[in-house]
Amino acid sequence: MTPWVKRLIIANIAVFFLQQTVPTATGQLAFVPALVLIRPWTVITYMFAHASITHIAFNMLSLYFFGPRVEERLGSNRFIALYGISGITGAVLSMIFAPMAPIIGASGAVLGIMFAFARFWPTAQILVFGILPIEARLAVILFALYTIWSGFHGSTTGVADFAHLGGFAGAWIYLTYLDRRAGTRSFRKQAIPLVGKDILGNWKRVDPKAVHEVNRDEVNRILDKISSKGLGSLTPQERLFLSNFVPPDDRVPPVS
Repeated sequence: MTPWVKRLIIANIAVFFLQQTVPTATGQLAFVPALVLIRPWTVITYMFAHASITHIAFNMLSLYFFGPRVEERLGSNRFIALYGISGITGAVLSMIFAPMAPIIGASGAVLGIMFAFARFWPTAQILVFGILPIEARLAVILFALYTIWSGFHGSTTGVADFAHLGGFAGAWIYLTYLDRRAGTRSFRKQAIPLVGKDILGNWKRVDPKAVHEVNRDEVNRILDKISSKGLGSLTPQERLFLSNFVPPDDRVPPVS
């Protein structure tokens, strides 16, 4: 389990325990959009409170399954930023479309992580209800469509639909920002010169077995791409990603 996934699971469980021992805690932690100016801290705290054992179990299991690969892919700092932004945008959308409805739960933040997973590994198989296999990207699309329909037709199950939509929206905004600001433009100016043939020239010495299992499939995919299409077929992001697994002795320091 990766660092921030572990910390978030522990924090959510600790808060749930607090809710069970201090009955008034839930009311202080819940986000009520109409009261945001009076209780601004609830924009954050609502993400750590849950309504029942099944509520927290579903969210934490989802975080446990999808979070580690996303954290390994983004890095810990960007991962926790993604989590927080997704949760906050969930609160913002709830404030716009359901201003009187109190909400609790990590669902918006967790769905932001699931969105990132589907974006990075769109064809990965997810077992719905542990039985039905479905591609990650299709699962996110179908869930988003259902949530939009449910939110605007009035949810009868007490689910915070707009918090869920906000989680998707926040993840999309943040990942798009990374692509445009810290991604493609930066890679073209900096990463390509640093992660070029000098570093990746010995790509055949990358040992997939030595790579952590959360990254192994992606490393194998990139190595297969090089084998079939050549080193020049890699995107700047793929070059930078693969460079992390080139044996240290094969690296050539960048020339300033």
